[in-house]
Amino acid sequence: MTTLDNIVEEIKKAESIVILTHETPDGDAIGSSLAMYNALKQIGKNVDVIIPECPRNFDFLAGAKDVKKEGKTDNYDLAIALDCATIDRLNGWKNYLDEANVTINIDHHTKNGMFADYNYVNPASPACAQILIIVLEALNIKITKDIGSCLLAGIITDTGGFKNQGVSAETFQFVAWLLQTGVNVSEVYKHAYQVRTRSSFELSKKAMDRLEFLEDGKIAFTYITKQDELEVNAEPGDHEGIVEKGRDIEGVEVSVFLRQRDDKTYKVSLRSNDYVNVSDVAIVFGGGGHVKAAGCSIAGTPEQIKSTLVSIIRKYLK
Repeated sequence: MTTLDNIVEEIKKAESIVILTHETPDGDAIGSSLAMYNALKQIGKNVDVIIPECPRNFDFLAGAKDVKKEGKTDNYDLAIALDCATIDRLNGWKNYLDEANVTINIDHHTKNGMFADYNYVNPASPACAQILIIVLEALNIKITKDIGSCLLAGIITDTGGFKNQGVSAETFQFVAWLLQTGVNVSEVYKHAYQVRTRSSFELSKKAMDRLEFLEDGKIAFTYITKQDELEVNAEPGDHEGIVEKGRDIEGVEVSVFLRQRDDKTYKVSLRSNDYVNVSDVAIVFGGGGHVKAAGCSIAGTPEQIKSTLVSIIRKYLK
């Protein structure tokens, strides 16, 4: 019996299911979670989807209004973690995984911790949503327009609009198939990339005002603080896209963006253009991710973290 067979069997057996994803969720985490939620509802399951800090620009996806911040119980028959490389990234929600009778982990990160009873991980996939298509097919789920929109949102965002490494002919074949369900690509793309809150603009402006170029312009560095977010009345997800702004500047190889988590710690987002494997940098600090997109958390002030990161990134620059 393959892992996929086991996953299908456990989903079919379970009556109560909880869907979990990582903290500060991106479009792939949200799209994958809502696709799975809608699919399981289709086959009559009692399912909760827990998504911390769900950005408002994804409210258009089916099931977004049903998202919970906590579950009804700790004791679900089955817990499914999506797009989550390590159990620690579940943060305050990992108790649902600990208490569930059976656990499933579906992901595409290179350094996945294989923390569940059944782990279906494919690092070659550019998005968790792409892997999920295979799982839903195995479950004989009818891919409706609603489910297809969720899956497409995940694929579009984690591939950077089909620009990132890992995009393959198979990716476009899946997308072409999703389009046949009636998915509106323009609508999904608009909400994923073009619709932004005013507070998002103001937060991005603060980050751009602080932007520094280091190592002969090969590193772009900036940050935002909790105070910045309070001043602009930031909403969940307003920081999304800031790290890419640095990466997209001519001559920059690595973009570094810090977002303050608490008094001592910053969440670090790393992006690269051509040759630096930022996952190798993130792993030094207990993080991970992909070759050109990775993250971690580091304690210290922005200046201290900048100095530490630059000393490591410098080794990879040409």
